[in-house]
Amino acid sequence: MRVLEQPTETREPEEHARLPRRRRVARRGASVQFVFLAVCSVAFLLLLLLPLYAIFWKSLPHGALFAALRLPLVRDALRLSLITTAIALGATVLLGTPVAYLLARYRFPGYGLLDSIIDLPMVLPPSVAGLGLLIAFGRRGLLGGPLEALGITLPFTTVAVILAQCFVAAPFYIKAAKAGFAGVDRELEMVAATFGSSSWYTFTRITLPLAFPSLLGGVVMMWSRALGEFGATIFFAGNRQGITQTIPLAIFQEEQASHFDTALAMSAVLVCVSFAILVTVKWLTARLLINDDDTLRPIARR
Repeated sequence: MRVLEQPTETREPEEHARLPRRRRVARRGASVQFVFLAVCSVAFLLLLLLPLYAIFWKSLPHGALFAALRLPLVRDALRLSLITTAIALGATVLLGTPVAYLLARYRFPGYGLLDSIIDLPMVLPPSVAGLGLLIAFGRRGLLGGPLEALGITLPFTTVAVILAQCFVAAPFYIKAAKAGFAGVDRELEMVAATFGSSSWYTFTRITLPLAFPSLLGGVVMMWSRALGEFGATIFFAGNRQGITQTIPLAIFQEEQASHFDTALAMSAVLVCVSFAILVTVKWLTARLLINDDDTLRPIARR
């Protein structure tokens, strides 16, 4: 019996001796992982921050940034960009939200085709999108004749800018909203229905608040893509100051005309406006998100 018990007595010290070694190996592995993640994060941040820093480093010392704000070209382009992107965003939310809800909640013949068509503008080159819009709504295009008979002209107008922005940017909102609606627990809606709540009341008080973060994320992505739109706009709407010339088009025009300081200043203005709006949206998100306890409480029909 003593011979049989001896190996067990020697194994216990060996096992206790291995534990510190395993912990040291685990800590070393965690340290290596942290260093790797930190190096990748710093490299990525440098890739993002260096170009932005270079814009301000070149424009601020010469006073070009503040001088550009007084130029009619810059003010017209900035005003037009903000107005057109706001209208495009409103139209996308109004028309895209039902489409996102449909794709998130229902399966029907042609579902995959519809989903792929909605994704298509995200992968199309912007020049192809602009050319397609021109062929569809241009004077000699697919719908050009009927529109002209009604006295409606779309190409090279401000409406063309809005259509181009909606075409290339709306899918970003629809995809995010679809994910948000799909992530809402259906049982919560069923509970609300058992309390006699109507479909509209359930949607506005249960589904929409729970999907709100995803919808807001889609709004930010859609707006940022519309604000930076260039290719489709210049093909379909042209580059007319005060009418179709947005900030990206104005930057391109000034750079081509060798007015590099003005192009840099407008780039800095665009960075500041974009950053300010993103910070405001994030702040509003933190303030407007509904507490889960209030959202998930039993709802009776009012």
